[in-house]
Amino acid sequence: MTSSLYISTTEAGSGKALISLGIIELILRKTNRVAFFRPVIRKQPLDQQDEDINLILNYFALNQSYDWAFGLYTEEVQELISRSNYDEVLDKIIAKYKNLEQNYDFILCEGSDYLGQVSAFEFNLNTEIAKNLGCPILILGNAERRSIQEAIAPVKMSLKSYLARECQVIGIVFNKANPELLAELLIALENKFGNSNYLLAVIPYEPKLSSPRVREIAQQLNAEVLYGHNRLDNLVLGYVIAAMRLEHAITRLKEDSLVITPGDRSDIIVGLLQAHQSVNYPHLSGILLSGDLQPDASIRKLIDGLYDPLPIISVPTNTYETSELVKQVNTSLVARTRSEGLALCDREKITLSIQLFDDRVNLSQLEEQIKTIKVKGITPKMFTYNLLQQAKSQKRHIVLPEGKEVRILQAAAFLLNRDIVDLTLLGKPEKIEQIINQNGISLDIGQLQIINPARANKFESYAEQFYQLRKHKGATPELAREYLLDVSYFGTMMVYSGDADGMVSGAIHTTQHTLRPALQLIKTKPCYSLVSSVFFMCLEDRVLVYGDCAINPNPNAEELAEIAMASADTATAFGIEPKVALLSYSSGTSGKGEEVEKVRTATVIARKRRPDLKIEGPIQYDAAVDLTVGSQKMPNSQVAGQASVLIFPDLNTGNNTYKAVQRETRAIAIGPIVQGLNKPVNDLSRGCTVDDIINTVAITAIQTQNQDNSVMT
Repeated sequence: MTSSLYISTTEAGSGKALISLGIIELILRKTNRVAFFRPVIRKQPLDQQDEDINLILNYFALNQSYDWAFGLYTEEVQELISRSNYDEVLDKIIAKYKNLEQNYDFILCEGSDYLGQVSAFEFNLNTEIAKNLGCPILILGNAERRSIQEAIAPVKMSLKSYLARECQVIGIVFNKANPELLAELLIALENKFGNSNYLLAVIPYEPKLSSPRVREIAQQLNAEVLYGHNRLDNLVLGYVIAAMRLEHAITRLKEDSLVITPGDRSDIIVGLLQAHQSVNYPHLSGILLSGDLQPDASIRKLIDGLYDPLPIISVPTNTYETSELVKQVNTSLVARTRSEGLALCDREKITLSIQLFDDRVNLSQLEEQIKTIKVKGITPKMFTYNLLQQAKSQKRHIVLPEGKEVRILQAAAFLLNRDIVDLTLLGKPEKIEQIINQNGISLDIGQLQIINPARANKFESYAEQFYQLRKHKGATPELAREYLLDVSYFGTMMVYSGDADGMVSGAIHTTQHTLRPALQLIKTKPCYSLVSSVFFMCLEDRVLVYGDCAINPNPNAEELAEIAMASADTATAFGIEPKVALLSYSSGTSGKGEEVEKVRTATVIARKRRPDLKIEGPIQYDAAVDLTVGSQKMPNSQVAGQASVLIFPDLNTGNNTYKAVQRETRAIAIGPIVQGLNKPVNDLSRGCTVDDIINTVAITAIQTQNQDNSVMT
């Protein structure tokens, strides 16, 4: 129906950033040619950028300059209107918008902030802009601290005004609704507007999105950071004043609260640090010392000896004044000036915002409004989105041996909160729970299974199995027990025994440490003689499969053929039609030499063993991926110019190529994905991000699904 959308609100603080994040995330699953546009913005001091524009452009890495993301400054609009040049305001905004329209498939427009004294004028201006740009309108209502009638009334007035100006309204979304009134508010919306075929949605109030970090409080109060510099990003969900005796103070603690106490109350400070470490008391975000007082030297020495302590900051104001200043940070300095609580660096809040949007908005109905967007291939967002949806469709059980690693726990929280997989973490439960609490990770310990290998119920049976599998290699029962204390071996044995469907490791372990147990115990599939790997290279408008870029240094022709066939099967499993190109420095029959002959022989072997596949080789990279070059060099090829699976002749070429493409094109490289094992075990890079872990776990789950399906067929 449309290639644009205009988010319109009637007041400030409605949470436009959340809606914009959710919509852009959805559209990027269709096309990468997406632009973000704000017709009118306020000029920021000290050459700062508009925070919503900065957030959207940089978080999604949109191919768009800042200058082309807005029409005019508010000051420019006021100047033009003061000279009776209202039409010129619209002309300038339309001109910028039309420039974007020529270069992008979809434009999301975000309306005014309504921070001035003339909200009625701003609303009328937004209405005229939306009408002149031809953008359908999504009305965003603010339900925070309001009854159903109070929330609906201003939206009803806005809708009436838009319809009077013959604007196209496609939906009404309420944000920040009382969680207890969600169902009732949605019913009221449907009763009031259900006959108009509008998209209707209600998103609950989420306190985390409007809550500041300790760092923000310290900055706004000009506080001195005494301890906990590494934990200043702790989220502050509430405040507790502790000026009474310790035994009474700790009973008033709340989860993720900042405790305000006079700086000379050493007993309170020590007690709070201990309570924070205890599983019997809530996790704290930090301690704020008032009165320009600091702990005694002996207490400071005690805190200096703690590993990664809780943030402790100090201010000169008294306790009462400090508590009032802190409340102002939350309501005025963060919620109103930091994209309603969202900062570019705040991954947790951004992820939560997108999740709330996905969970509460009918995405299929919204997609109906954007169905005319031309989809070219599969975009990276769509590929990664499909990964999670496919993994979720048949839930699998994945073991993560590195249970003490923060990135692993953050990924586990995402996966479990979205019900994508079941997980087992290896490590000491009390230590893992402590790390979860210390880092403020939103992970319910009851959601996952934690196993300490040394105390596992199946330790002895695993050790016996290991002994039987490896005794021909000199293993003894004692040696087997020693091996099973290693989390990589224990996790692999869980997969081998069927107690887990797959394993993902490598965030803090080497590739050898991760894969050696799998090669010794799980071993390769009967049809393969080696284990290999691929990377999914998510380019701007398609996803390519690169193999092998991580495991086999210099495969011979037979091994290269196996890598090609395994990579083709991996591509098929993940929805990519395999058109396999075995790469070399020459195309077709023109080249001579040992290396090109190896590729030529591998191509013959692969074609003979898999006549069902489209395979070409030897072929140069440009001829493989560029249709014009491919048609010139190999005009009769079914692969040239349209290859989706690219097989490199050796590890040196493959590894360097994937890294060069990744860096120069800003492609997302997912992998390495291990293929050829009887059961899936995948290796992470030690520099992996949380997203890398999430994607790899999802891929591992899908590999197990495909194994089960192949057995059934």
